[in-house]
Amino acid sequence: MANDQLQVLNALDVAKTQWYHFTAIIIAGMGFFTDAYDLFCISLVTKLLGRIYYHVEGSPKPGTLPPNVAAAVNGVAFCGTIVGQLFFGWLGDKLGRKKVYGMTLMVMVICSVASGLSFGHEPKAVMATLCFFRFWLGFGIGGDYPLSATIMSEYANKKTRGAFIAAVFAMQGFGIMAGGIFAIIISSAFEAKFPAPAYADDALESTVPQADFVWRIILMVGAIPAAMTYYSRSKMPETARYTALVAKDVKQAASDMSRVLQVEIEPEEKKVREEIMSNDFSLFSKEFMKRHGLHLLGTTSTWFLLDIAFFSQNLFQKDIYSAIGWIPPAQTMNAIQEVFKIACAQTIIALCSAVPGYWFTVAFIDVVGRFAIQIMGFFFMMVFMFALAIPYDHWTHKENRIGFVIMYSLTFFFANFGPNATTFIVPAEIFPARFRSTCHGISAASGKVGAIVGAFGFLYLSQSPDKDKTDAGFPPGIGVRNSLIVLGVVNLLGLLFTLLVPESKGKSLEEMSGENENNDSHKRNGPIIV
Repeated sequence: MANDQLQVLNALDVAKTQWYHFTAIIIAGMGFFTDAYDLFCISLVTKLLGRIYYHVEGSPKPGTLPPNVAAAVNGVAFCGTIVGQLFFGWLGDKLGRKKVYGMTLMVMVICSVASGLSFGHEPKAVMATLCFFRFWLGFGIGGDYPLSATIMSEYANKKTRGAFIAAVFAMQGFGIMAGGIFAIIISSAFEAKFPAPAYADDALESTVPQADFVWRIILMVGAIPAAMTYYSRSKMPETARYTALVAKDVKQAASDMSRVLQVEIEPEEKKVREEIMSNDFSLFSKEFMKRHGLHLLGTTSTWFLLDIAFFSQNLFQKDIYSAIGWIPPAQTMNAIQEVFKIACAQTIIALCSAVPGYWFTVAFIDVVGRFAIQIMGFFFMMVFMFALAIPYDHWTHKENRIGFVIMYSLTFFFANFGPNATTFIVPAEIFPARFRSTCHGISAASGKVGAIVGAFGFLYLSQSPDKDKTDAGFPPGIGVRNSLIVLGVVNLLGLLFTLLVPESKGKSLEEMSGENENNDSHKRNGPIIV
C-alpha cells in the first residue's frame, strides 16, 4: 500500500516517535483528564446534595436526592455528551479537526464554572441550574471524544498509533483519581475548619452551612485543566490527512508536515485527485454500507454494551461500598465526612485498578492487537461479574469484604485493559478520513446511550426486592446480586459483537479505510472470522 499512498501520509506512518507525538498526547490527553474529572466528580457529591437540599425533619437517615432528581443529576451530562459527540463529530469532518477542537474546550470551561452557580436557594432552583449547565458541559465533553481520537490517530505513525491513542484515553484514569484526591483535600479542610456531629447525634447540625461550598468548589475546579490547554490546542496545525484527503489541499498538508517532521515532503496533487475520485461515496450510501456497515455496527454495539456495564458500576460504586460495609452507615457520619469516605473509595479504586488497566493497554495494544485485548477484557469482566453475583451473600460477610473489593477492582482493571480503551481507539482507525470524526462520534454516542441505560437501569434494578428496604422514593428492584448477573450477560454480548470489528494493528489508516484502492479493486477489511 505504501506505493499508492501519498508521500506526506507515508512519512507520517513511518516517522520515528518524536517530541511532537508526545506534545499531541499531552494536549489531547489533558482534555480527557478534564472530561473524566467533570463526568465522575458528580458521584462524589450527590449524597451531599441530598443532605443539604432534601433533609427531612425527624428522619432516622440523612436526606437523599429523590429518584427523578438523582437520575437527572447523574444522567443529564450524558445526554449532553451524546449530542456533543454527534454534532462535533460531524463538524470535525466538515470544518476540520483544529477549528472545532478549541470550541469544545471553551464550552467545558464556561459550563464547569457555571455548574457551581445557582439561580436561587430552593432545591428546585439549585437542581435545575446544576442540570442545565451539566447538560452543556456534557455537550463540550462529547466533542472531545471524536476530535481527540481522530487527531491523535492522524498524527501518529502506524507502528505505535494504538499506544498513542490509548495514552490520550488513559488520562481518564488520572482525571477520575484527581477528582477523588481533590475531594479528599477539600473535605478534610472543611472538616478541620467546620467540625460537626454525626447525623445520629444531631441531624440538623451534622450538615454545616459551609458544606454548600464543598460541592460547588469540586465541580468548578474542572475548568482549570481545560483552560490551561486552550492555547496549546489553538497552535496545533491541522492534520495532514484532513488537509490532503478532505480539504484537498495537498500542498498545505506537505508544508505543515514538513515543518512538524523536519523533512522535505513533495506535494502530489494529481495522486490526491485520483484517490478522491476513486472513493467518491457518501456516508450511509450503499457503497459505504458495503465497505463499512459491519464495522460501524461492531464499533457502536460494543461501545454501547461496554458502557452499560462500565458506567453502572462506576457511577454507583459508592452505593455498593455502602451495601457491603466499606463506607460506614450514613447516619454515623456528618455530611463532609461522607464526602471524604466516598472520595477515598473512588481514589483507591482508580489508583489500584483503573489507572493500571489503562496503561497496560498502552503497553500491549501494539503488541497483541486491539481485537485480542477487547475479547480478553469482555471475557474477564463477564467472569468477575458472575463471580461476584453467584455467591453474593458470601461477599457481604464482614470477613469477606476485602475479597469483594479485590474482585470488583479486577472488573475495572479488565474494563480499562480491555474494551473501555479499545472501543475508543478502533473507530478512529478504520473509517475514511472524510467520515472518521463523524463515525467515531456515532460510535461514542452509542456508548453514552449505554451509559445512560447502565446508570438509570442500575439505579432502579439494584434496589432491594423488599419494598421496606428500598431507598426513599424508589420502587422495589431485583437487588444487587441479580443486577450483577445482568451485567455479566451484557459483557458476554459485547464479546460476541467484537467479532465484527477488524484488527488495525500495524496497518495504515488508508489501508484500513480502503482509501488507497479504487472501487474496482477494493478489498474490504471484513469482520474477523473465528
